[in-house]
Amino acid sequence: MTSLAIDLAQVKFAWPGAPPLLDIEELAVAPGERVFLRGPSGSGKSTLLGLIGGVLAPDSGAVRVLGQPLHEMSAAARDRFRGEHVGFVFQMFNLIPYLGVLENVLLALRFAPARAARIPAAERAAEAMRLLAALGLGDSTALGRPVTQLSIGQQQRVAAARALFGRPGLLVADEPTSSLDHDARESFLQLLMQECAAHGTTLLFVSHDPTLATLFDRQYSLDEINKPGKVP
Repeated sequence: MTSLAIDLAQVKFAWPGAPPLLDIEELAVAPGERVFLRGPSGSGKSTLLGLIGGVLAPDSGAVRVLGQPLHEMSAAARDRFRGEHVGFVFQMFNLIPYLGVLENVLLALRFAPARAARIPAAERAAEAMRLLAALGLGDSTALGRPVTQLSIGQQQRVAAARALFGRPGLLVADEPTSSLDHDARESFLQLLMQECAAHGTTLLFVSHDPTLATLFDRQYSLDEINKPGKVP
C-alpha cells in the first residue's frame, strides 16, 4: 500500500499558556495531490504547516509525512527530514541576506545530501537558473543584486525557486502569492503546477485568495478539519 503524503490523526496542539489551537481528527493527502487550505488569520494555518513541515511537534497524536512519523522524531531528525524532502515557502521568505539570488537557491541542497543527489552537480546551477527565469528573475541585473536589494515580490519568487529546487516530495506554500502582482502570480502558479506534476510532488498551498482554489484537486477550510473547542 502506498503511504499517504500527509497523514494526521488525533493531532492536538496548543502554544504554552494559551487555549487549544489545533484539534484535528484526521487529514489525509495522497501522493501528488494538490490541496488548497484557507482560513482566517489566527486560525492556526501556519501552525498546522509547522507541524507538517516538522518545525513543530504535536502535543499528542500522529503526524506522518511521506511515510515518516514526525511525531516520533527528535527536533534534529525532523530538521534533517525537512531539508531532504520538504520544500517550504515561508511568509517571511527566510532568505540569507548576505547571499545573492543564485546562492540562495543553491543553498537548498548544501545541507541535504539526498536532495542534492537528485540533480547532478554539473547541472545544479543551470537548473536553478531555469527556475529563476521561469519566475521572471532571469535577467543579470536581478541576479547580480544582494537579495536585500530586491523588491518584496522578487524576494518571494527567489524563496519559491529555492523551495522547488531539488524536487522535494512535498511542497508547503504559506501565502506564496501575497506579494506578487497579477502577471507574476500567474507565472508563479503555472510554474508551481508544472514542477509538481513533473516530479510527482505533493502540494499543500495556503492562501486567503479563494479565486485560486479551483486550480487545486481539493480545498479545505481549516474550520472543517479543526475542532479545538469540541466536546469529547
